[in-house]
Amino acid sequence: MQVIDWDLAVATGVRLVRPGPQVSREEARQAVAELRRLSREAEGHVRDFTRIDSAPPEAATIVDRPGWIRANVDGFRVVFEPLTQKVSSNMPAIVGAVGSRITGVEVGAVLAFLASRVLGQYELFLPPDPDGRAPTGRLTLVAPNIVHTEREMGVNARDFRLWVCLHEETHRVQFTGVPWLRDYVRTQMTDFLLASDMDLTTLLERLRAASDAVADAFKGGDGNLIEAIQTPEQKAVLDRVTAVMTLVEGHGDYVMDAVGPSVVPSVAEIRSRFQRRREGGSRIDQLIRRLLGIELKMKQYAEGSHFVRTVVEAAGMDGFNRVWTSPETLPTKEEITAPQAWMSRVLGTRSLASSENTPPENPSSGNGRRPEDPSADAEAAGPGA
Repeated sequence: MQVIDWDLAVATGVRLVRPGPQVSREEARQAVAELRRLSREAEGHVRDFTRIDSAPPEAATIVDRPGWIRANVDGFRVVFEPLTQKVSSNMPAIVGAVGSRITGVEVGAVLAFLASRVLGQYELFLPPDPDGRAPTGRLTLVAPNIVHTEREMGVNARDFRLWVCLHEETHRVQFTGVPWLRDYVRTQMTDFLLASDMDLTTLLERLRAASDAVADAFKGGDGNLIEAIQTPEQKAVLDRVTAVMTLVEGHGDYVMDAVGPSVVPSVAEIRSRFQRRREGGSRIDQLIRRLLGIELKMKQYAEGSHFVRTVVEAAGMDGFNRVWTSPETLPTKEEITAPQAWMSRVLGTRSLASSENTPPENPSSGNGRRPEDPSADAEAAGPGA
């Protein structure tokens, strides 16, 4: 028994998604070729800057909007497998059959909304290959959305495309260069799903909470569906997931700006215009983003970037990279907003004292210092959503 009718989710999403920008066949071919080339180029910049040894790079997979929907459904199938097994033994067949179709339509509608906005992502969870082995991940770029965004903002196309690639390549470096990180995230997500209460009474309570969240969002409140439907047991897990995802998203955001004007000459202009674009949108667009928790993700980018910048400025890139040592050295949700607390716990006062006596270094040499450019204090979301 399926929790979600995935085939229906794909069909719904592909049917509802808006078409991409009008481009000629030659323009499309050139955009795809450049994105593949820039994704490879970004790897060297990210590796040198972050000092993380990762798996050899592969050219990004370039998709259109329907292709992004299909790819994400494939990933969701993998992530939701533990919950599917749990539900199959507890849920009445008729409830599961009807419920899976309802959730399939809902998931498809959400994916259709996101498919016209996501610029790229590093797909952590993929179906097994023909030999039964689980791939490590895949860097995916949504070409129509990148072209549409760069046109709408009126920025240099090559610079913007490399800027996006830097963010997503940072995620590839994180998850292939830190051996335990992928399994840690998957374990937390599995724990979150398995903490769901599947009895009918609890499900009805979750639906009422979701309705309250929708009503609150329409009134301009902060309610979102993710927080509304979680159980108390899931909240503790979600705090850990939130902390690690805030870290990796903030790290990606920091790196994409900090590699320096020599790599992306118009980075300050791009960041400024991208931020203004994110803060815009119609009222209904803002409402949907709030309900889906996207506004919360934007906050994660800002908090995570501030955490990374604060630690790098105090302890250098090598000091910051202690964060990747083990799950125990990850910042907690509270430490994300209090970087000094993390540095005190993980680095110790002696490390901080010695780092404060180290003179500033040139960021373009790959030492991890943030460049002195107008975008240095920008707090905004990267292109992952």
